[in-house]
Amino acid sequence: MDITTRRRQEPVWEGYCADPFVFRAGDAWYAVGTGAGGASDQDHAYDARAAVPGEYVMPLLRSDDFIRWEPVGEALEPAALRLGSEFWAPSVAEHDGRFYLYYSVGPGHQLRVAISARPEGPYRDHGPLIEPGLVTFAIDSHPFRDVDGTWWLFYARDFLDHGDGIHPGTAMAMDRLVDMTRLAREERTVLRARHPWTLFKADREMYGKRWDWHTIEGPCIVHHDGRYWCLFSGACYGNDSYGVDYCVADRITGPWCDVGGEREPRVLRTIPGRLIGPGHNSVVTGPDGHEYLAFHAWNEAGTKRQMHLDRLLWTPDGPRAAVMADAETT
Repeated sequence: MDITTRRRQEPVWEGYCADPFVFRAGDAWYAVGTGAGGASDQDHAYDARAAVPGEYVMPLLRSDDFIRWEPVGEALEPAALRLGSEFWAPSVAEHDGRFYLYYSVGPGHQLRVAISARPEGPYRDHGPLIEPGLVTFAIDSHPFRDVDGTWWLFYARDFLDHGDGIHPGTAMAMDRLVDMTRLAREERTVLRARHPWTLFKADREMYGKRWDWHTIEGPCIVHHDGRYWCLFSGACYGNDSYGVDYCVADRITGPWCDVGGEREPRVLRTIPGRLIGPGHNSVVTGPDGHEYLAFHAWNEAGTKRQMHLDRLLWTPDGPRAAVMADAETT
């Protein structure tokens, strides 16, 4: 089964599925992501009474072979749609026979969790993970279970302090999960935006001021060869500057190091004629036993972000998407 070659330059599903999170449950794989109905890059705010067919708020896909993916509906229970008009970057963790879906709702964007007894959902909203007002603009939650069984939640949030090479903007933090629905309120900073390539927008109006706003977001943790690798996305999701880089640590609590990522995203970035603005990945093991990156990229018309799959390679220079490794050698 040549999954990588087949899927390297084409989406696995024709629908809108940004920020894809792929996980395995039983004998099937599932993908959940930001849908057209819940994304801020659409011209409309989602209205549950006037949904456009196929424009999911939070699409949930299923595959029995890792190649053919079909939608099984909305991930979130309809009642949760009253929380706001933007539903971003869901992720799922299984624990003690229950499935926990972490997501953010906006436009203010705070982290919440929903629960289901089945991977197919629907997931019923349980409540906020961070009390509104405690953290400004929190998105992109990623649950991770460490080798000792401790659960952690990584996420992105806004930071307004700057100086000494640190930019104002969106960056990454983490906290310990007391249980699957409660944080310990012991937030640690994972990594701040420091490099020119992470610029989201110059002279951006935010919080009543104008900033050269930088963004690193979409953390995804992988434990490999005894080290912790945080794959993250940076720059502007809406154009070809977006890409995936990484930082690495010897312990889950850090310190995290991104030395070598000063110039450009190393794991995955735009490849003219092949991928536009790829990013916001998760990592999953396929039926062939290999690790795969699930990520989104823009279609050629620039009208939707779609889910792609590609092999994750561990090279002497760090993790690379197979398509990126090929591009660097041709």
